Amino acid sequence: MFCAGSLLKLETHLSLLFSSSPSQRKLECSMEGGNTTTVTEFVLLGLSNNPHIQAVLFVTFLVAYLLILTENLLMLLVISTDSHLHSPMYFFLSHLSFLDAFYSSIIVPKLLEHLLSKWKTVSLLECFTQISLVIFSGATETCLLSVMAYDRFQAVCHPLLYAVAMNRKVCTGLVGASWAIGMGTGLVNTILLAQHHFCGPNLVRSFACELPPVLLLACSDPSVSIASILTTMVILGLVTLVLLLGSYTRIIMTALRINSATGRSKIFSTCSSHFLVVTIFYASGLSRYMTPASGSVLEQVLSVQYSVVTPLLNPLIYSLKNQEVKAALRRMLTKKPRLSS
Repeated sequence: MFCAGSLLKLETHLSLLFSSSPSQRKLECSMEGGNTTTVTEFVLLGLSNNPHIQAVLFVTFLVAYLLILTENLLMLLVISTDSHLHSPMYFFLSHLSFLDAFYSSIIVPKLLEHLLSKWKTVSLLECFTQISLVIFSGATETCLLSVMAYDRFQAVCHPLLYAVAMNRKVCTGLVGASWAIGMGTGLVNTILLAQHHFCGPNLVRSFACELPPVLLLACSDPSVSIASILTTMVILGLVTLVLLLGSYTRIIMTALRINSATGRSKIFSTCSSHFLVVTIFYASGLSRYMTPASGSVLEQVLSVQYSVVTPLLNPLIYSLKNQEVKAALRRMLTKKPRLSS
């Protein structure tokens, strides 16, 4: 019943597919007896079928991807080489930069390949792997952003105990827990998705394999997967949101009690970058996964938002609004190489 609506919506695309030449209308499937078929690959409908628009999109996404890699790898280099940035805040930021580069690398290279190819097919294994990595990256980043908010709370509200509360062991444990939760979330949801039977159609209304549009194509009862997704969103979303709101509420209350305008400005300046990143990430992610999948233009925009735009903006937000990062960048760029004697 759940996928009946999607089958009707995709009927038109399927008729167009089968009206093509025999070489073009290839639909990989295997017979399991009777009239039952099993889909062995998906066809991604992509962003556009217009060759001219595809060329423009290819150049746009290629430039964006190169900028994402450059910005985030530069952030990693600056944090690792500048001793002034060897603190918990920048330790977490280095992991965020790595995640952003990794997240885009899951989506964009395959997107670029499909923009150049006539057939945008992907095997079930490739699709499920991409879904697992997307969920893993998103869940890990959600936890990491909450950890970064907690770090700012300790720095602002308990400055004298900050070095003890956020020692190296604690920081490593928090990051490790974030990665472990992300891995577990990705594996559980993908394993449940892989249990479903896909008998056709195999057209994914997206430019990448994502859980909502792929789940719409399941011919078996998707209630277990839906329950798993909702449970993940509610538990992970609520816990991290409570931690975020609690941390920032205490930070704002502490800042307002400070008489010095300079002190308040410093606190808000330090936390504003992270708050902006959190707002962009949560707004795009929740809008994408908490609304019914339909393959609309808005869904495509939201997917581009959190897979391309957010990783592109994060390093800029942290570098442009953070005086310590800007100073470290200046030191690295103006540093004279030592001449060997």
